[in-house]
Amino acid sequence: MKLWQKDITPHTAVESFTAGKDREMDLFIAEYDVIGSLAHLEMLRQTGLIPQEEARLLESALNDILQEVKDGHFMLEEGVEDVHSQVELLLTRRVGEPGKKIHTGRSRNDQVLTDMKLFFKAELQQTVAHIKHFFDLLMDKSDAYSTVLMPGYTHFQIGMVSSFGLWFAAYGESLSEDLLSVQSAYQLANKNPLGSAAGYGSSFPLNRDLTTQLLGFESPHINVLAAQMSRGKTERVVAQALANIAATLTKFSYDCCLFMSGNFGFIRFPDHLTTGSSIMPHKKNPDVFELVRARCNSLQALPNEITMMTNNLPSGYHRDFQLIKERIFPAFGMLHDSLDMLCLMVENITITPDLLDDPKYKYLFTVEEINKLTHSGVPFREAYKQVGYAVENGTFEPGAMLTHTHLGSIGNLGNNRIRAAMEEIIALIK
Repeated sequence: MKLWQKDITPHTAVESFTAGKDREMDLFIAEYDVIGSLAHLEMLRQTGLIPQEEARLLESALNDILQEVKDGHFMLEEGVEDVHSQVELLLTRRVGEPGKKIHTGRSRNDQVLTDMKLFFKAELQQTVAHIKHFFDLLMDKSDAYSTVLMPGYTHFQIGMVSSFGLWFAAYGESLSEDLLSVQSAYQLANKNPLGSAAGYGSSFPLNRDLTTQLLGFESPHINVLAAQMSRGKTERVVAQALANIAATLTKFSYDCCLFMSGNFGFIRFPDHLTTGSSIMPHKKNPDVFELVRARCNSLQALPNEITMMTNNLPSGYHRDFQLIKERIFPAFGMLHDSLDMLCLMVENITITPDLLDDPKYKYLFTVEEINKLTHSGVPFREAYKQVGYAVENGTFEPGAMLTHTHLGSIGNLGNNRIRAAMEEIIALIK
């Protein structure tokens, strides 16, 4: 069944090529297609475009279909082109001719865009919930290990004294910054395109404000062509939000791979969360972090993929947009799975204490020695030279304890502010 088909049957090769994975991808948005149809039906009823009794029958049938979707019993039958066609087919079977009226005043273009925006809103909110869980875990670990010191590196060289509290909280704050792009994506997805039809509106007396209210959108797209032009742009902005989160998770995963290696030994995990080698019995490999890293690197490529698929298109709808679904829909599951696994790993992390007792880390304290001399009245540049000469001639020995100010800056004194910033951003995405 095809909503556009008249008397000509398309060539089977053309039909297969143009359908692609669309039937599979449409299952991601089946629930939202029915929800959108319920709102559209109510608008058609209130504007008198569908009689009350027919609207009642259609509403009952749509609610039955919605329950079937939620129960996992909904599927696209053989020969049915997409989810929109399947829903209309089921309506026509169950209520007869009135089922053919549900498409009044809309096009598949605004229908699928509405479905996608509802899907994106729900998935972005779920993403925020996943991030909040991981964020809370990181910040709790930061509190717990605020004064447990670790080496800080720059250029892969021993740099300055750091702490595990600082390390955990850094990723917490980074995630809060990532949510700013999630907020932007959510705002773009929170505009209602229903009623824009194929991008040029409808002569039917549609009430777009009503469907906006019923579907929980913040506002409608005002210009109907702009609504259709948001196809591709919405997906790209959403993909960029996911990519920003993925970049943080990739960096964290790299850190964990590095820090649990034999040459570092900063952290470790239970054997059942690591993997072994088929020939080296001592190995405890960080496969979870490596796979998270690879998946999140893949997610970072997503905005560019979508850009390259859409950047040379004029206004109006084009079939190119269909292929974006294959990239963007599964991306949420990939990110959610990665966050779940990282939570599992961090919940079971073990921190190595007293790392700085190792003599190889004595140069971490050169800056503290410089600061000690500076506080005693030696000009900073002269203090830098004195300590530098001591390092070069092999006479440097750390003697300064960390000052209270420095220990605070590498501990968790700012954690409450980081938590407050996260809560403020989350409030804007609800």
